Amino acid sequence: MQPEQIDRALVDFDVLEGWMDGRGLPGGPFEDVRPLAGGTQNTLIRFRRGGRDYVLRRGPGHLRARTNDVLRREARMLAALDGTDVPAPRLIAACPDESVMGGAVFYLMTPVDGFNASVTLPETHAKHTREMGLNAARALSALGAVDHEVVGLGDFGKPDGFLERQVGRWMSELDSYGALDGYPGPDIPGLDDVARWLEERRPRVWRPGILHGDYHLANLMYSYDGPEVAAIVDWEMCTIGDPLLDLGWLLATWPDRDDESAALAGPLGEAGGLPSTGELVATYAERADAVAGRDLSSITWYAVLACFKLGIVLEGTHARAFAGKAPKETGDLLHSITLGLFRRAQGFIAS
Repeated sequence: MQPEQIDRALVDFDVLEGWMDGRGLPGGPFEDVRPLAGGTQNTLIRFRRGGRDYVLRRGPGHLRARTNDVLRREARMLAALDGTDVPAPRLIAACPDESVMGGAVFYLMTPVDGFNASVTLPETHAKHTREMGLNAARALSALGAVDHEVVGLGDFGKPDGFLERQVGRWMSELDSYGALDGYPGPDIPGLDDVARWLEERRPRVWRPGILHGDYHLANLMYSYDGPEVAAIVDWEMCTIGDPLLDLGWLLATWPDRDDESAALAGPLGEAGGLPSTGELVATYAERADAVAGRDLSSITWYAVLACFKLGIVLEGTHARAFAGKAPKETGDLLHSITLGLFRRAQGFIAS
C-alpha cells in the first residue's frame, strides 16, 4: 500500500515526513505502509522508512473528548517502561501537540513481532497453551515489579484512596446509564450483594504500582517462535493504582468452557490445556519484587472487583443498545457476559 492510499485526514504523510525529519529519525520514502487491526477504535499504521520499521498510533477519525489525553498517557507509559523487562512496545517518538496532525496526538512505537491468541492460534502453539497461560502471569509480574516512582511516574495517577473509590465509582457509572433512552435499568442478579461484599472485605493495606487496567488474553501478543509474551498492548486504561487488580482481572476473564467468559479469549480459550487460576497466582508470586508489600491472600477480593468493574463497563454497551447507539446483538452478547461475570464473582465469594 502506498501512503496516498491512507486517508490524509488520519495520517498526512507529508506532515509526518517533516515531523520525523525534525527529530532526526531516518529519512527516505515511506515503504510497506499498511493499517493494522487492533482491539480498540484507535488507528494503527505500520510502515518502514530509512531501514527502520514503525507503528503509528493515533485516535479514530472522529476523536472522542478524551482521546488525545489518553494517547499522551499511553506514550508516557511506554517511554517509562523502556529499560525495564516488561514486554511492551517501545516508544520511538511522540507528538503530544495536537495541532501538528489535524487535531490528533500521535506517537511512533516499535512493531510487535507476534500474534493475538484471542484471534488466531498457530498449530505450532496448540500444544503450548499451558505455558502460554503461565507466561501471561509472568509478564504481569514483570509489570508489578516496576517501581513507578523510579521510572518517572510518581505523578501519573491518584493512588491515594484508589481501593476505597472503586465500588462507589462503578455504581455511579451504572447509575449514569439510566440517562439513556429506553434503558430499563440494570437487571444483574447479585449486583448489590457483590457490592456489599467488596465494601466489607476491602484490603486495608496495599502498595501502589503500575496498573494496565485491562489485562486479559486479548491484550497480549505472543511470540511466533514460542510461548513467550511478545508484548502487552492497549494501554488506554493505564494508571497508578493497585497492580493486584490486574491479576484479579486476569482471573476474572480467564477462559472457562462452561461460561460466557470463553468468548473473550477466542481460539486460545477454546483450545484447552490452560493452567488453573490458582496456578496463575502461584506463578505471579514466584517473582518476589512483584509481590513485596502486596497481600496475595486477598486475591479473591481483586478477582471479584474485576468481575464487578468489567461487568458494569460491558453493561454500558447493553444500555446504549436500548438507545439505538449500539447494535442490539452486541448489547445482548455483552449483557450475557456481564451476567456471567457476576456469577463468577459470586462463585469466587463462595469458594
